[in-house]
Amino acid sequence: MGTFPVLLTKPKLLLIGGGQIALHKAQVLSRNKINFSIIASSLCHELQTLNIPWKQKPVSAEDLTEANIVVDATGNPEVAKLLLQEKKRSYFLFNCVSQPELGDVYFPAILNLHDLKISVSTDGASPTISRIVRDKIAAFIPKEIPSLLAEKRVERKTGSLDIKTTQEQCLKLFSTVYLIGCGPGDADLLTIKAYKTLQQMDVVFYDHLLTPEILALIPETTKKISVGKKKGCHLFRQEQINELLLEYAKRGLKIARLKSGDPYIFGRGAEEAEYLIEKGIKVETISGISSALAGPACAGIPPTARNYATNMSIVSAHLAGCKINTDWLPLLKIPQHTTIVLMGLSFAAQISKLSLDSGVNPQMPVAIISNASRADQEVRITDIQNLPTAAVGAQRPAILVIGDVVRLHEILSFTHRGDKGLFNSSREADNHLNLPAL
Repeated sequence: MGTFPVLLTKPKLLLIGGGQIALHKAQVLSRNKINFSIIASSLCHELQTLNIPWKQKPVSAEDLTEANIVVDATGNPEVAKLLLQEKKRSYFLFNCVSQPELGDVYFPAILNLHDLKISVSTDGASPTISRIVRDKIAAFIPKEIPSLLAEKRVERKTGSLDIKTTQEQCLKLFSTVYLIGCGPGDADLLTIKAYKTLQQMDVVFYDHLLTPEILALIPETTKKISVGKKKGCHLFRQEQINELLLEYAKRGLKIARLKSGDPYIFGRGAEEAEYLIEKGIKVETISGISSALAGPACAGIPPTARNYATNMSIVSAHLAGCKINTDWLPLLKIPQHTTIVLMGLSFAAQISKLSLDSGVNPQMPVAIISNASRADQEVRITDIQNLPTAAVGAQRPAILVIGDVVRLHEILSFTHRGDKGLFNSSREADNHLNLPAL
């Protein structure tokens, strides 16, 4: 026969027994603010501290007349037999802890969060499993739910409760948007946390720079939405991406926003996070390896190698409206300094001319690193004066590394990684470089 869970209001409950089993039941009842009394021959110390009204006596038929629920926590078969007999004459629901099949009701595992009550039952098969499931559910419930329920109770009393608004407010509490940095492209450079998070998402938004190897890690059941923005070709404006993220977050979904490199290194991750937080959506950022760090390493260029560089800068050559950023150019005249330029390939000619005009050494070494960490990675070594020529035909995405550390490429570069070709290395305008021997 099936069971049906219900909530009882103002139950008159009698607990029989004063040992550890009775203590557990008493604690559950007290947490749920249920008024009850106890009949027992004696109470254990912990039960005494609860200050529950009790009578020290054997249970009798007269004790049952005022109760509509009776719980036998004695473990005594004679008590259970007496209660079953009296049930025929007095109406009450019976729970026998030691023999649940004799009773009318089970005690489920209860999750009590103020006005939110969740009960988990296995129909008496395994209270242990009930408790484990309850605790797992508890970890899933947003901590803001009790406050939202208190707010809705007030609205219901004042007649201002709106179902659609309530639904949206509640679903938003269950949603989280994860800004995930996916590194420069090699799936092996994805962090363990990023990989684990990807396996749990309902929806994934990804950029055009994400490699097929990384996209293949997303479960087939996960909805995938491309919001890539290429130079001169924006399928989605940033405002549209923000609105899409919010739209799906309002549905209570777990959302991943995949970013090439690191979300906060010259990306739009901060803007997306700020927008969503202002709309009441939880945001978590998972760092990724920026191409500014992985690119030089993959090309055998250590940006802060001793005796070559005492400091480094990471800059962007790109401003809004496809304008060039030139504020960083004075860095090229700092001795023993490495400058790593993101989004600079399109401005190679301007960077070269403006640098030379400002007095930068024409033979300052420059590396163009395309598709860092990927199978088709390419490294071109040149200098400031020959940068425009070297940039012709270079693949995107690419970074520029400027400084004496580029000279170490000759020693530290390698041509394969395991069974995969890593990159092709070429020297542009070698006869113009005249790089000194190391």
